[in-house]
Amino acid sequence: MGEREKHKDLKRELGLLSIFSIASGAMISSGLFILPGLAFAKVGPALLISYVIASLLVIPAMLSKAELSTAMPKAGGTYFFIDRSMGPLMGTIGGFAAWFSLAFKSAFALVGIGVFAILLNPGFTEIQMKFIAVFFCIVFTIINIRGAKHTGKTQIALVIGLLSLLIFYIITGLFFIQPSHFNNFAPYGYDSIFSTAGLIFISFGGLTKICSVAEECKKPGRNIPLGMFLSWGIISLLYLLVIFVTIGLTNPSQLGTSLTPISLGADAIPILGGIGGAIMAIAAILAFISTANAGLLAASRDPMAMGKDQLIPHSFAKVSKRGTPTFSILFTSGFMICVILFLDLESLVKTASLLKILLFLFVIFSLIIMRESKIRHYQPKFRSPFYPWVQFAGVFGLVFLIFEMGLVPMLLVGVFILFGFLWYWFYARDKVWREYSLLYLIERITGIKSTGYMINEELREILIERDDIDEIRFEQLIKKCEVIDVDKILPPDKFARLIAHKLAEQLDSDEESLYKTIKKRETDSNIIIHPGVATFSHIIKGREKFDIILVRSKKGLIVSDDIAPIHAFFVIVASPDQQSFYLHSLMWIVQIAEETDFEDEWINAKDIDELRDIILSSWKKRKAY
Repeated sequence: MGEREKHKDLKRELGLLSIFSIASGAMISSGLFILPGLAFAKVGPALLISYVIASLLVIPAMLSKAELSTAMPKAGGTYFFIDRSMGPLMGTIGGFAAWFSLAFKSAFALVGIGVFAILLNPGFTEIQMKFIAVFFCIVFTIINIRGAKHTGKTQIALVIGLLSLLIFYIITGLFFIQPSHFNNFAPYGYDSIFSTAGLIFISFGGLTKICSVAEECKKPGRNIPLGMFLSWGIISLLYLLVIFVTIGLTNPSQLGTSLTPISLGADAIPILGGIGGAIMAIAAILAFISTANAGLLAASRDPMAMGKDQLIPHSFAKVSKRGTPTFSILFTSGFMICVILFLDLESLVKTASLLKILLFLFVIFSLIIMRESKIRHYQPKFRSPFYPWVQFAGVFGLVFLIFEMGLVPMLLVGVFILFGFLWYWFYARDKVWREYSLLYLIERITGIKSTGYMINEELREILIERDDIDEIRFEQLIKKCEVIDVDKILPPDKFARLIAHKLAEQLDSDEESLYKTIKKRETDSNIIIHPGVATFSHIIKGREKFDIILVRSKKGLIVSDDIAPIHAFFVIVASPDQQSFYLHSLMWIVQIAEETDFEDEWINAKDIDELRDIILSSWKKRKAY
């Protein structure tokens, strides 16, 4: 109970449109309004292919994150996936990488606001540009502290305005494209296409940012994958069209030296009368605001999740009355302000891009480990298609990009990984021990039992939250379910007939089929919870079918010559559409039956009402605990 008070639940306030807007808004910023000019100088018009390659290389990580986030929709997203699959050491490294790469990218977006403010008012100095960025950082901090709902609404308005301006730019610009600008398509050779794809990879890094706020999404099993897929498809196409139009409109020598390439392209559209650059500057500011707003929202959830898991100080985990991690937001915001004021961001953006590639590799490995560990309660609503070939292709492509990006970014990321390792070793190592899926995979390979049920139980609790499974429903079922008190010894055949008859009446199912299933399962030792207590559970055909039967036999039911007499027998059957509730009900029944003195109380109960009360009182104790 105390733990729940410490960690209040985040509110599920983000719908599909908010999810799409957060993912899209996080993508459209420096990758579209600043980087194309720098990238064009390295690759020429073949920049279009670089964007296609980067877009395709995002797919394996996107599919992997979509599956993991529907199985584990928890704050921290990437960090949580890595930690629960590969352990707290890798979780620490991954969590810091996710946190700081998002913070760097968001800080860069805020500085971008200042860059385009100078375009609108050339009188601004560099320090004024930085103060503009700090001002917007403070504004977004206040919005995020007020709640994710306000952030989502702000993001929807920003993204709609931004997309409208970009579509206007594409439509008007298409009529004035100069085909000659695409001559000499790859002037620096085709190798430059891949290295440039690594440079602009950060353009797509925001796509999966929504996973960090998965705990605040409505219907995460549907909305997170759908929101990401829509965002990837629409924004990838938008990138290509905008860059195609920009290359076609702009003088190549000017484009290769411009930090405002889209505004430069818009200035070349005659019908806009010279105000095209200003219109696209407004669009750029909206884009940077959108990215910074979404980035602060997502980045603050990584330290929150790490704080809950004791990898960093507990203060980061606290949630305010508004349902937001206030300290985490303030700390992330303060870090971003320091970056804005004191650091050279160009090299940091390259490092952030490489960190994002590294994180995507970790996520792909996390998915493979979760799948191959065969943990019972790993039940994603969405499953990555073409597994594992998509994941293998993603690993190959991302590793290739890393080597194409050069030595300096690789060394910087190496230093970052070392920092994460040292932090875990000296701060968190003695505070944290938990099971993770890699242990289950090792257990499967070696055949040596080394795990308990901790990660399985945690995933089960996550499923309850994800599916909004109402515990009241279970309680109501126990209050009205059939309770059979067998006062004489029944042969296995007659007992199976009795249960099949009761189930057939209540579920409108075929009695003979149920009878055969029960007879077949009676000889299965897996029905035994512990001596004297057993359960029969089965998925039956149909829809919206679910029933529980409680059975007591003082003298003991003989179900097999190899099994001791059963005094408490619990029957749970459900149709496939009720599987989540079925699994949780089965687990709750097992937990109740494993209570100390349960069997003695069950045998000595006076009547059916007291039998039912034993279950209900044990259930209430469990809920209070």
